[in-house]
Amino acid sequence: MTAYLIEWLELIFRWLHLLVGVAWIGASLHYVKVDRSLEPDTKDAEIKGRFWAIHGGGIYQFTKYELAPPQWPAVLHWSKWEAYSTWLTGMGLMVLVYYLRADVYLLSDALPGLSSAQAVMLSLGLIAGSVGLYECLIRSPIAKRETLFAGLIALLISVLVLIATQWFPGRAAFIHVGVILGSIMVGNVLFGIIPAQKAFVVAVKQGQAPNLPLTLLARQRSFFNNYLTLPVLFCMISLHFSSLYQHRYNFVGLVVLLLAGAVGRHFFNLRHLNINRPRYLVLAVLAIVLVIGLMSPDLKDETVSGDKTTVPDLLASTEIDQLALKHCGNCHSMQPTQPGFIAPPGGLVIADHQGLLKYRARSSTAVGSGYMPLGNLTKMTPVEREQLMNFLWYADLESNR
Repeated sequence: MTAYLIEWLELIFRWLHLLVGVAWIGASLHYVKVDRSLEPDTKDAEIKGRFWAIHGGGIYQFTKYELAPPQWPAVLHWSKWEAYSTWLTGMGLMVLVYYLRADVYLLSDALPGLSSAQAVMLSLGLIAGSVGLYECLIRSPIAKRETLFAGLIALLISVLVLIATQWFPGRAAFIHVGVILGSIMVGNVLFGIIPAQKAFVVAVKQGQAPNLPLTLLARQRSFFNNYLTLPVLFCMISLHFSSLYQHRYNFVGLVVLLLAGAVGRHFFNLRHLNINRPRYLVLAVLAIVLVIGLMSPDLKDETVSGDKTTVPDLLASTEIDQLALKHCGNCHSMQPTQPGFIAPPGGLVIADHQGLLKYRARSSTAVGSGYMPLGNLTKMTPVEREQLMNFLWYADLESNR
């Protein structure tokens, strides 16, 4: 019953996380577009610029004032709870999926002897430490040199990816990168943007000049968040592709794809200024193609003699059944015995050789990459893994003849 309730909580949190995440990222992309597309108003010195748009059968005008409008609005909308809610629901998912099942998702052979509780503390420490380091940098004089700061952050994110992929299994490593980037983004809102906006409101209401450095830093934080949106979204969707996060070059792949997302975002940010630089999109596409080529599956060597192909010794189907039941059936059966699962993950029932063949492509990726069994809880040996892969490889060979 506990596993059943946790699964429902996970579903609800995922639903909410998607909803508020769309609201936050949508607002971020929209406001950056408005801010960078403002047309100067030469007739009114109090107005910094205007942005006109048509949507939903009507024409809208967005006006940005240099300081305060002539008449202060009765209701002033703040964009903050979209960010806070996204982070809260995301951390709720971390608890439900990764922390309550740390023995399955967080433990790896890279850190032998680590307990589930220690793995959770390591995870929280990595998240908090990364956000703290970023806050130190964004508050330092380095942040004023935007190009240097951007390069330094890119380097630190690369180091973060390396650490995460060394400490945690592939899937957990990728989600940790996403959580840390998302936490940095919400930290920008909580620690920088909202305080600056509150100080701005107080100053202009009192007829005083606002703190310009504080305001500019808040704008920089907001703009920095804009560049992290695509990388964070990529980390979220990458969890569905074990061929990526379980690959031996997953560190390189993730770093390059995160960079591709940021470069692609840069193209659109320039377009908002009516600057067309398609080379940035081309660079992003080439980076993706590079990763696709780098992570293409290794083809098993075939020795062809005449019309026959030499294949390794294969186990009988009954022996494959025993291996599948032992290493797959605990989770991928109609009634899983693995704690925390009340139904086969992804609806994949794999408890015998027929199940392996039915989901041959996914089975090959999961077993060959080492992702399955989860955390190798069933202690699959290298010999058993090779035997299963030989069986799946030969099945592919036969189907292609």
